[in-house]
Amino acid sequence: MPRPDLPKPPFLLCGSALGSINTIIGQADLPQPKNGTIVETLNRNGISWRDYYTLLPSLALFPPVFAANGDKCPKIEQFFADAAAGKLPSVCFVEPNSVTQTEEPPQDISMGEAFTANVVNAVMQSPNWSKTVLVFCYDEHGGYYDHVPPPAAVPPDDLGPILRVHPEDHLDGLPGNVPGDYARYGFRVPAVIVSPYARKNYVSHVVHDHTSILGLIEHKWNLPALTNRDGAADNLLDSLDLTETPAFLAPPALPASKATNGARPCTPGQPGPIPNPQG
Repeated sequence: MPRPDLPKPPFLLCGSALGSINTIIGQADLPQPKNGTIVETLNRNGISWRDYYTLLPSLALFPPVFAANGDKCPKIEQFFADAAAGKLPSVCFVEPNSVTQTEEPPQDISMGEAFTANVVNAVMQSPNWSKTVLVFCYDEHGGYYDHVPPPAAVPPDDLGPILRVHPEDHLDGLPGNVPGDYARYGFRVPAVIVSPYARKNYVSHVVHDHTSILGLIEHKWNLPALTNRDGAADNLLDSLDLTETPAFLAPPALPASKATNGARPCTPGQPGPIPNPQG
């Protein structure tokens, strides 16, 4: 299955791209990470987790791990049921439909926004809210240019980029090894901290990356780093205020979604009206 952002999800699960730079999902594409994935670390330490997915769980990038943990990978409907019942596990991964809800071209971005609003509202209305930190993070930046040059990064491991050629790629004749390494970050991507303890009116100026989410999990439960990258990553705690009464213990009300009851404010393939008559 083609997936243009394939090198990024492994960073969130194991702290490394494992040499991947191509776009084909398959068991032969990714080697098993030397120190395993974060879910295997959670299992070893008796920490509950779930990967709630809509179309395809990211954990399927590691077929043996997915096969051993299928009971911990329920469909998205179970997330909303668990949130309402106050039964969310210690660590949750919540994944949208990668075909219709990730706000990528040519998708209707209002559908992805509606998914996010549903997830955030479910968390804020859950009995678990008072002790929850939700990290809402894109894995792409929404364009092909960033005026801020990507800074240097700690290489996660000694695995350099490897182009694994498949017949369907039509890349016959290209070398298997690609010059370079993972000693630099990519384009910036948006991220939002949703929590009773979120620092009010705060925009972080600390450099974070996808493995900062691993760093937060590892810091919370005193777990070892999986690679040099997550070991060096900032753990997002600058965005939380744990010293005073939580600013958002009473969760704020979000604006109503424009994509409710099947309504689609955007016309697929067409630019929207300016100004937007729906506000």
